[in-house]
Amino acid sequence: MDKDVEAFIARAKAEGAGFVQPRFVGLPTFMRTPHVADWSGVEIGLIGVPFDLGVTNRPGAPHGPREIRNQSSLIGFRNHQSRIMPFDLCRVADLGDVALENQFSLDPAIAEIEGFYRRIVAAGVAPLSAGGDHSITYPIMKAIGAARPVGMVHIDAHCDTGPGRGGAKFHHGGPFLHAVEAGVLDPERTVQIGIRGFAEHLWDFSYESGMRVIHMEEFHEMGLKAVIAEARRVVGEGPVYVSFDVDGLDPVYAPGTGTPEIGGLSTFEAQQIIRGLQGLDIVGGDVVEVSPPFDHTGMTALVGANFMWEILCILADAVARRRASR
Repeated sequence: MDKDVEAFIARAKAEGAGFVQPRFVGLPTFMRTPHVADWSGVEIGLIGVPFDLGVTNRPGAPHGPREIRNQSSLIGFRNHQSRIMPFDLCRVADLGDVALENQFSLDPAIAEIEGFYRRIVAAGVAPLSAGGDHSITYPIMKAIGAARPVGMVHIDAHCDTGPGRGGAKFHHGGPFLHAVEAGVLDPERTVQIGIRGFAEHLWDFSYESGMRVIHMEEFHEMGLKAVIAEARRVVGEGPVYVSFDVDGLDPVYAPGTGTPEIGGLSTFEAQQIIRGLQGLDIVGGDVVEVSPPFDHTGMTALVGANFMWEILCILADAVARRRASR
Protein backbone atom coordinates (compact mmCIF):
# COMPACT_ATOMS: atom_id res chain seq x y z
CA MET A 1 0.00 0.00 0.00
CA ASP A 2 1.20 3.52 -0.78
CA LYS A 3 2.72 5.15 2.33
CA ASP A 4 0.63 8.31 2.03
CA VAL A 5 -2.60 6.33 1.82
CA GLU A 6 -1.46 4.01 4.61
CA ALA A 7 -0.78 7.01 6.87
CA PHE A 8 -4.15 8.55 6.00
CA ILE A 9 -6.02 5.34 6.83
CA ALA A 10 -4.15 5.05 10.14
CA ARG A 11 -5.19 8.58 11.11
CA ALA A 12 -8.76 7.94 9.97
CA LYS A 13 -8.95 4.81 12.14
CA ALA A 14 -7.59 6.71 15.12
CA GLU A 15 -10.21 9.43 14.64
CA GLY A 16 -13.03 6.97 14.03
CA ALA A 17 -13.69 8.42 10.57
CA GLY A 18 -16.18 6.85 8.21
CA PHE A 19 -13.55 6.40 5.51
CA VAL A 20 -12.40 3.13 7.05
CA GLN A 21 -15.87 1.54 7.28
CA PRO A 22 -17.41 -0.51 4.45
CA ARG A 23 -18.95 1.83 1.89
CA PHE A 24 -22.47 0.62 2.57
CA VAL A 25 -22.31 1.27 6.34
CA GLY A 26 -23.67 4.30 8.18
CA LEU A 27 -25.69 7.34 7.18
CA PRO A 28 -24.75 8.66 3.73
CA THR A 29 -22.75 11.86 3.65
CA PHE A 30 -20.85 13.44 0.80
CA MET A 31 -17.81 11.18 0.22
CA ARG A 32 -18.22 9.70 3.73
CA THR A 33 -17.04 12.94 5.35
CA PRO A 34 -18.31 13.77 8.84
CA HIS A 35 -21.60 15.66 9.05
CA VAL A 36 -21.12 18.66 11.33
CA ALA A 37 -23.35 21.41 12.71
CA ASP A 38 -20.42 23.41 14.09
CA TRP A 39 -18.55 24.98 11.15
CA SER A 40 -15.57 26.18 13.17
CA GLY A 41 -12.34 24.75 11.83
CA VAL A 42 -13.98 23.49 8.63
CA GLU A 43 -12.06 24.63 5.55
CA ILE A 44 -14.26 23.12 2.83
CA GLY A 45 -17.98 22.59 3.30
CA LEU A 46 -19.91 20.11 1.16
CA ILE A 47 -23.49 21.34 0.89
CA GLY A 48 -26.70 20.09 -0.68
CA VAL A 49 -29.19 22.48 -2.24
CA PRO A 50 -32.33 20.39 -2.94
CA PHE A 51 -34.13 22.87 -5.15
CA ASP A 52 -35.73 23.03 -8.61
CA LEU A 53 -38.10 25.98 -8.57
CA GLY A 54 -36.01 27.50 -11.36
CA VAL A 55 -36.34 24.69 -13.92
CA THR A 56 -37.85 25.40 -17.34
CA ASN A 57 -38.04 21.80 -18.52
CA ARG A 58 -37.93 18.48 -16.64
CA PRO A 59 -38.04 18.63 -12.82
CA GLY A 60 -36.47 16.32 -10.24
CA ALA A 61 -33.26 18.13 -9.22
CA PRO A 62 -34.28 18.41 -5.52
CA HIS A 63 -33.48 14.70 -5.31
CA GLY A 64 -29.95 15.29 -6.64
CA PRO A 65 -28.08 15.95 -3.36
CA ARG A 66 -29.39 12.83 -1.63
CA GLU A 67 -28.54 10.54 -4.54
CA ILE A 68 -25.15 12.16 -5.02
CA ARG A 69 -24.47 11.48 -1.34
CA ASN A 70 -25.44 7.84 -1.83
CA GLN A 71 -23.24 7.37 -4.88
CA SER A 72 -20.34 9.32 -3.39
CA SER A 73 -19.65 6.47 -0.96
CA LEU A 74 -17.68 4.99 -3.88
CA ILE A 75 -15.20 7.90 -3.86
CA GLY A 76 -11.69 7.10 -2.65
CA PHE A 77 -8.91 9.02 -0.91
CA ARG A 78 -6.64 10.19 -3.70
CA ASN A 79 -6.90 11.43 -7.26
CA HIS A 80 -4.89 8.91 -9.25
CA GLN A 81 -3.75 11.47 -11.84
CA SER A 82 -2.98 14.59 -9.79
CA ARG A 83 -2.12 12.58 -6.63
CA ILE A 84 -4.11 15.10 -4.59
CA MET A 85 -5.51 13.77 -1.31
CA PRO A 86 -8.09 16.43 -0.41
CA PHE A 87 -9.03 14.98 2.98
CA ASP A 88 -5.36 15.03 3.93
CA LEU A 89 -4.85 18.61 2.75
CA CYS A 90 -7.89 20.20 4.40
CA ARG A 91 -10.61 19.65 6.93
CA VAL A 92 -13.60 18.74 4.78
CA ALA A 93 -17.09 18.18 6.19
CA ASP A 94 -20.67 17.68 5.06
CA LEU A 95 -22.61 20.71 6.28
CA GLY A 96 -25.98 19.24 5.36
CA ASP A 97 -28.60 20.82 3.12
CA VAL A 98 -29.84 24.36 2.76
CA ALA A 99 -33.21 24.22 4.54
CA LEU A 100 -35.68 26.50 2.81
CA GLU A 101 -38.75 28.03 4.39
CA ASN A 102 -39.99 29.22 0.97
CA GLN A 103 -40.35 25.91 -0.82
CA PHE A 104 -42.95 27.13 -3.31
CA SER A 105 -41.77 30.67 -4.08
CA LEU A 106 -38.74 31.21 -6.31
CA ASP A 107 -37.54 34.72 -5.46
CA PRO A 108 -37.69 34.40 -1.65
CA ALA A 109 -35.99 31.00 -1.89
CA ILE A 110 -33.14 32.51 -3.91
CA ALA A 111 -32.73 35.13 -1.16
CA GLU A 112 -32.67 32.37 1.49
CA ILE A 113 -29.94 30.49 -0.36
CA GLU A 114 -27.86 33.67 -0.54
CA GLY A 115 -28.28 34.21 3.20
CA PHE A 116 -27.10 30.68 3.96
CA TYR A 117 -23.97 31.08 1.84
CA ARG A 118 -23.18 34.47 3.32
CA ARG A 119 -22.92 32.69 6.67
CA ILE A 120 -20.69 30.05 5.07
CA VAL A 121 -18.36 32.71 3.67
CA ALA A 122 -18.34 34.63 6.97
CA ALA A 123 -17.24 31.42 8.71
CA GLY A 124 -14.24 31.18 6.39
CA VAL A 125 -15.52 28.02 4.70
CA ALA A 126 -15.01 27.37 0.97
CA PRO A 127 -18.30 25.89 -0.33
CA LEU A 128 -18.69 23.02 -2.76
CA SER A 129 -22.34 22.38 -3.50
CA ALA A 130 -24.59 19.75 -5.05
CA GLY A 131 -27.78 21.00 -6.63
CA GLY A 132 -30.47 21.47 -7.36
CA ASP A 133 -31.01 23.36 -10.60
CA HIS A 134 -28.58 25.95 -11.94
CA SER A 135 -30.51 28.89 -10.51
CA ILE A 136 -28.76 28.16 -7.18
CA THR A 137 -25.41 29.38 -8.49
CA TYR A 138 -26.52 33.02 -8.63
CA PRO A 139 -27.18 33.38 -4.86
CA ILE A 140 -24.04 31.38 -4.08
CA MET A 141 -22.00 33.76 -6.24
CA LYS A 142 -23.60 36.76 -4.56
CA ALA A 143 -22.13 35.53 -1.30
CA ILE A 144 -18.73 34.43 -2.60
CA GLY A 145 -18.20 37.42 -4.89
CA ALA A 146 -19.48 40.11 -2.53
CA ALA A 147 -15.99 41.30 -1.56
CA ARG A 148 -14.42 40.77 -5.00
CA PRO A 149 -15.94 39.55 -8.28
CA VAL A 150 -14.94 36.02 -9.21
CA GLY A 151 -13.98 34.54 -12.54
CA MET A 152 -15.61 31.30 -13.61
CA VAL A 153 -14.97 28.07 -15.47
CA HIS A 154 -18.43 26.95 -16.53
CA ILE A 155 -19.05 23.52 -18.09
CA ASP A 156 -22.52 23.26 -19.56
CA ALA A 157 -24.54 22.71 -22.72
CA HIS A 158 -26.08 26.16 -22.18
CA CYS A 159 -24.63 29.60 -21.44
CA ASP A 160 -27.34 30.33 -18.83
CA THR A 161 -27.25 34.06 -19.58
CA GLY A 162 -30.83 34.30 -20.82
CA PRO A 163 -33.47 36.88 -19.90
CA GLY A 164 -36.45 36.29 -17.64
CA ARG A 165 -39.17 33.98 -18.86
CA GLY A 166 -42.59 32.89 -17.72
CA GLY A 167 -42.74 35.82 -15.33
CA ALA A 168 -39.64 34.59 -13.48
CA LYS A 169 -36.31 36.40 -13.33
CA PHE A 170 -34.19 33.88 -11.43
CA HIS A 171 -34.78 30.70 -13.45
CA HIS A 172 -31.98 28.24 -14.23
CA GLY A 173 -31.37 29.67 -17.69
CA GLY A 174 -30.07 33.06 -16.51
CA PRO A 175 -27.96 32.94 -13.32
CA PHE A 176 -24.81 34.31 -14.90
CA LEU A 177 -26.51 37.31 -16.47
CA HIS A 178 -27.75 38.24 -13.00
CA ALA A 179 -24.36 37.54 -11.39
CA VAL A 180 -22.65 39.94 -13.81
CA GLU A 181 -25.33 42.59 -13.29
CA ALA A 182 -24.90 42.21 -9.52
CA GLY A 183 -21.16 42.82 -9.86
CA VAL A 184 -20.14 39.45 -8.39
CA LEU A 185 -19.02 37.71 -11.61
CA ASP A 186 -16.38 39.17 -13.93
CA PRO A 187 -17.52 38.31 -17.47
CA GLU A 188 -14.08 38.95 -18.96
CA ARG A 189 -12.70 36.25 -16.64
CA THR A 190 -15.43 33.75 -17.53
CA VAL A 191 -15.11 30.80 -19.90
CA GLN A 192 -18.07 28.62 -20.88
CA ILE A 193 -17.21 25.17 -22.28
CA GLY A 194 -19.39 22.61 -24.06
CA ILE A 195 -22.05 24.99 -25.35
CA ARG A 196 -24.54 23.66 -27.91
CA GLY A 197 -28.23 23.10 -28.52
CA PHE A 198 -31.34 24.99 -29.51
CA ALA A 199 -31.24 27.99 -27.15
CA GLU A 200 -28.36 29.90 -28.78
CA HIS A 201 -30.61 32.90 -29.47
CA LEU A 202 -30.96 33.45 -25.72
CA TRP A 203 -27.26 33.92 -24.99
CA ASP A 204 -26.36 37.25 -26.59
CA PHE A 205 -25.37 38.54 -23.15
CA SER A 206 -22.44 36.10 -23.00
CA TYR A 207 -20.88 37.62 -26.11
CA GLU A 208 -21.82 41.23 -25.39
CA SER A 209 -20.36 41.11 -21.87
CA GLY A 210 -17.05 39.56 -22.98
CA MET A 211 -17.41 35.96 -21.85
CA ARG A 212 -15.34 33.37 -23.72
CA VAL A 213 -17.77 30.84 -25.18
CA ILE A 214 -16.38 27.54 -26.47
CA HIS A 215 -19.00 25.59 -28.38
CA MET A 216 -18.59 21.84 -28.79
CA GLU A 217 -17.58 22.28 -32.42
CA GLU A 218 -14.75 24.62 -31.43
CA PHE A 219 -13.83 22.32 -28.54
CA HIS A 220 -13.09 19.52 -31.00
CA GLU A 221 -11.31 21.85 -33.43
CA MET A 222 -9.06 23.21 -30.67
CA GLY A 223 -8.34 19.96 -28.88
CA LEU A 224 -8.43 19.24 -25.17
CA LYS A 225 -5.05 20.68 -24.19
CA ALA A 226 -5.69 23.94 -26.04
CA VAL A 227 -9.09 24.31 -24.36
CA ILE A 228 -7.52 23.88 -20.92
CA ALA A 229 -4.83 26.44 -21.78
CA GLU A 230 -7.50 28.87 -22.99
CA ALA A 231 -9.55 28.43 -19.82
CA ARG A 232 -6.49 29.15 -17.67
CA ARG A 233 -5.65 32.21 -19.78
CA VAL A 234 -9.17 33.63 -19.48
CA VAL A 235 -9.59 33.27 -15.72
CA GLY A 236 -6.04 34.39 -14.92
CA GLU A 237 -4.74 34.67 -11.38
CA GLY A 238 -7.80 35.97 -9.52
CA PRO A 239 -10.40 33.98 -7.58
CA VAL A 240 -12.22 31.39 -9.68
CA TYR A 241 -15.52 29.56 -9.24
CA VAL A 242 -16.15 26.24 -11.02
CA SER A 243 -19.73 25.50 -12.04
CA PHE A 244 -20.46 22.09 -13.56
CA ASP A 245 -23.86 21.36 -15.08
CA VAL A 246 -24.15 17.64 -15.85
CA ASP A 247 -25.92 18.44 -19.12
CA GLY A 248 -22.53 19.65 -20.34
CA LEU A 249 -21.88 15.93 -20.77
CA ASP A 250 -23.44 13.96 -23.58
CA PRO A 251 -26.67 12.37 -22.28
CA VAL A 252 -25.21 8.89 -22.80
CA TYR A 253 -23.17 9.69 -19.67
CA ALA A 254 -25.79 11.70 -17.77
CA PRO A 255 -29.36 10.98 -18.91
CA GLY A 256 -30.86 12.07 -15.59
CA THR A 257 -30.96 15.80 -16.14
CA GLY A 258 -33.57 18.41 -16.94
CA THR A 259 -32.41 19.70 -20.32
CA PRO A 260 -30.27 17.05 -22.07
CA GLU A 261 -28.46 17.98 -25.30
CA ILE A 262 -26.78 15.42 -27.53
CA GLY A 263 -23.23 15.93 -28.82
CA GLY A 264 -21.67 16.82 -25.49
CA LEU A 265 -18.46 16.16 -23.58
CA SER A 266 -17.39 12.72 -22.50
CA THR A 267 -16.76 12.11 -18.82
CA PHE A 268 -13.03 11.71 -19.57
CA GLU A 269 -12.85 15.04 -21.41
CA ALA A 270 -14.62 16.82 -18.57
CA GLN A 271 -12.35 15.18 -15.98
CA GLN A 272 -9.31 16.40 -17.86
CA ILE A 273 -10.66 19.95 -18.02
CA ILE A 274 -11.21 20.12 -14.28
CA ARG A 275 -7.89 18.45 -13.45
CA GLY A 276 -6.24 20.93 -15.80
CA LEU A 277 -7.38 23.79 -13.55
CA GLN A 278 -5.10 22.73 -10.70
CA GLY A 279 -3.04 25.67 -9.47
CA LEU A 280 -5.73 28.28 -10.08
CA ASP A 281 -7.16 30.24 -7.14
CA ILE A 282 -10.33 28.15 -6.82
CA VAL A 283 -12.71 29.55 -4.18
CA GLY A 284 -15.77 27.33 -4.61
CA GLY A 285 -17.80 25.25 -6.99
CA ASP A 286 -20.96 23.33 -7.67
CA VAL A 287 -22.40 20.36 -9.54
CA VAL A 288 -25.98 20.96 -10.64
CA GLU A 289 -28.97 19.60 -12.57
CA VAL A 290 -28.75 15.95 -11.46
CA SER A 291 -32.34 14.69 -11.71
CA PRO A 292 -32.46 11.09 -10.43
CA PRO A 293 -36.09 10.40 -11.48
CA PHE A 294 -34.94 10.45 -15.12
CA ASP A 295 -32.20 7.86 -14.58
CA HIS A 296 -33.24 4.64 -12.89
CA THR A 297 -29.67 3.28 -13.11
CA GLY A 298 -28.19 5.90 -10.75
CA MET A 299 -25.44 6.63 -13.28
CA THR A 300 -26.07 10.39 -13.41
CA ALA A 301 -25.78 10.73 -9.64
CA LEU A 302 -22.57 8.67 -9.76
CA VAL A 303 -21.24 11.03 -12.43
CA GLY A 304 -22.28 14.00 -10.29
CA ALA A 305 -20.49 12.57 -7.26
CA ASN A 306 -17.31 12.02 -9.25
CA PHE A 307 -17.28 15.56 -10.62
CA MET A 308 -17.92 16.93 -7.16
CA TRP A 309 -14.81 14.95 -6.16
CA GLU A 310 -12.79 16.35 -9.06
CA ILE A 311 -13.68 19.90 -8.06
CA LEU A 312 -12.94 19.07 -4.41
CA CYS A 313 -9.40 18.02 -5.36
CA ILE A 314 -8.49 21.31 -7.06
CA LEU A 315 -10.35 23.30 -4.39
CA ALA A 316 -8.46 21.56 -1.56
CA ASP A 317 -5.18 22.19 -3.36
CA ALA A 318 -6.05 25.90 -3.64
CA VAL A 319 -7.20 26.18 -0.01
CA ALA A 320 -3.98 24.54 1.22
CA ARG A 321 -1.85 26.88 -0.90
CA ARG A 322 -3.69 29.95 0.44
CA ARG A 323 -3.23 28.71 3.99
CA ALA A 324 0.49 28.17 3.44
CA SER A 325 0.92 31.68 2.03
CA ARG A 326 -0.60 33.41 5.06
